[in-house]
Amino acid sequence: MQIGTRNTITIKMAEQKPQAKPAPAASREDKDFKYILRIANTDLDGKKQIMIAMKKIKGVGYMFANTVLNVAKIDHTKKTGTLDNDEIARLNDVLDNPAKFNIPSWLYNRRKDYESGGDYHLLTAELRFVNDNDIKRLKMIKTNRGVRHILHLPLRGQRTKSNFRRNKGKGSLGVKKKTNKK
Repeated sequence: MQIGTRNTITIKMAEQKPQAKPAPAASREDKDFKYILRIANTDLDGKKQIMIAMKKIKGVGYMFANTVLNVAKIDHTKKTGTLDNDEIARLNDVLDNPAKFNIPSWLYNRRKDYESGGDYHLLTAELRFVNDNDIKRLKMIKTNRGVRHILHLPLRGQRTKSNFRRNKGKGSLGVKKKTNKK
């Protein structure tokens, strides 16, 4: 491009032909690309990296996803939609039974279970069910945490003077103006 007046620059730019834009990454892949993938009874986005997509499964965080992918020998940066059926089966197998693959128990989300005393890693609906039952048990035996759950108050020592107000705006906090009776 020549340096000149503004008119010559715009003419030169208008003469250039627009270049074709490259196709999106998903359409360049093979025809087996899956936009939605089902792992551990959860739908995962096929366009995201498998490491990020696995965090959408309830009960799987960054560290556990990293460990599962290392054990299953799957690349962390691979797109979820490009996984083949063998890799999906390996992921589901490791997620269903992490103790079989020697994943350390300190990564599990249910250590020293109240009923059985074992170490487990629970996912999705099982995790919600067990958590709800734990809260019901605390309420039933009226522990401090159970009573705080019943009263809808915080459990972990937070101050309650200004936060955790259930009836906000009802005048329970602050100074009220006196009415004059004359």
